[in-house]
Amino acid sequence: MISYKGLETKLNENSIKRSELTKLLGISSRTIAKIGKGEKLSKAVLTKLATFFSCTPEELYNEISDNPILQMLREEKESHISGGLYHELQVRMTYNSNHIEGSRLTEEQTRFIFETNTLYAEDGVLVDDLLETVHHFQAIDYVIDCANDILSEEIIKHLHYILKHDTKDSKLDWFAVGDYKKRPNIIGGCETTKPKDVPMQIKNLLNHYNKKADITFDDIVSFHANFEKIHPFQDGNGRIGRLLSLKECLHHNIVPFLIEDKKKMFYYRGLAEWDNEKGWLTDTCLDGQDTFKLLLAALGIERQ
Repeated sequence: MISYKGLETKLNENSIKRSELTKLLGISSRTIAKIGKGEKLSKAVLTKLATFFSCTPEELYNEISDNPILQMLREEKESHISGGLYHELQVRMTYNSNHIEGSRLTEEQTRFIFETNTLYAEDGVLVDDLLETVHHFQAIDYVIDCANDILSEEIIKHLHYILKHDTKDSKLDWFAVGDYKKRPNIIGGCETTKPKDVPMQIKNLLNHYNKKADITFDDIVSFHANFEKIHPFQDGNGRIGRLLSLKECLHHNIVPFLIEDKKKMFYYRGLAEWDNEKGWLTDTCLDGQDTFKLLLAALGIERQ
């Protein structure tokens, strides 16, 4: 459901009735009815309204989610609330996900960067560790914003761009930021999908996943495992995969899972043995879901 509180505020400030928009902007009465019912408007209509009121389209509406976790994350993100679920998710997921991939920043350093919006200057701290920490904060924001959108290649590639732009890797001619890999890569001693086959493999994976009528926790874990087997990007695949899992859990009203760095060997084993034993990765992700539930309990948040 969509709340047009921002639009209603603009109408009141300008002493305009909703029905008058039909004459002022040529908006149909059917569109006016959509506003009253809280239904989604087209991008063209939102742009027309925003231009008329000299604001951005995002100032006119906000999406109200049936998922209480997603709704809370959106409200806290929008209001810049400190110390809540959004704050802790940003710090804990960013620290653990980056640390699994080799970042040297501690959880305390990660928290400092998020809370002060200041880069942590200390001997031995790598510039890319700092950049990818800030980028991961931005990636989580993007996931929260697009959580209810159908999972697509555009979302997957944009997450990679957010994470890897301006890093040392991005300066390499052959490193494709926001696009699929150009060179073969190996994970855990095993070859992954060849670069030329990645686009089709990702399309097939998305088609198989998106045609499911009801997405379950197991479906999200399976998607994650198969995404990592393809390993579509030159670098950043693990973090992108975990961000996609967060997005899909929020989309389908499933408590997300948070893989902790201290559990990474169980996580790696689960990914490596997925084709032979699916229970190992599933159990590790369920443990990660328990970690998220403990976070909710610590913050006094009741879940459905």
